[in-house]
Amino acid sequence: MINKILRIDASMRKKGSYSRTLSDHLIEALKNKNHTTVKTRDLANGIPLITEAWIKANLTDIDERTAEQRSVLSCSDALISELKEADTLVIGLPIYNFHVPAAFKAWIDQIARAKVTFRYGEKGPEGLLKNKKAYVILSSGGTQLGTDIDFVSDYIQHTLAFIGIKDVIIIDSCGIGRNEEKVISNAQAIINKL
Repeated sequence: MINKILRIDASMRKKGSYSRTLSDHLIEALKNKNHTTVKTRDLANGIPLITEAWIKANLTDIDERTAEQRSVLSCSDALISELKEADTLVIGLPIYNFHVPAAFKAWIDQIARAKVTFRYGEKGPEGLLKNKKAYVILSSGGTQLGTDIDFVSDYIQHTLAFIGIKDVIIIDSCGIGRNEEKVISNAQAIINKL
């Protein structure tokens, strides 16, 4: 069986990015375990923000959407299709100014769609993208996970669970500014044990 990996790069740095380098390492480790294909979505290449037209199109019944509304949702549809096809997500996610990069938030806004990736039922929201695994490599210069200024680790786990992805492994490479060698070495060791 082939493991279909969707790689999401959220770092705006194409070179010198710790999250990209560790994602490379993780992808290689996963490839060594079984047959894999990898599709990459590089958010540094740009991603549209949701707009009033997007919201109106999304709230319009699928059979009643105009050609313009379908066009407005086409990027969202493509991003969701990538997610649906993937078995495993590898998300390289730096922390910028105590939270996720704006492009990653825009990606979340594009893929979190009622009746497509989640729905509301009698028991509340239910994620529709089930039976997937996610590895999230969190990198930062000074923010450390589990502290009072960690606003990202709970956010990413909650957001992925909201769309149905509950099997999430966080790989901590935070605090690089304090001890780069130790932080990177620890992250690589975690990856090697997966």
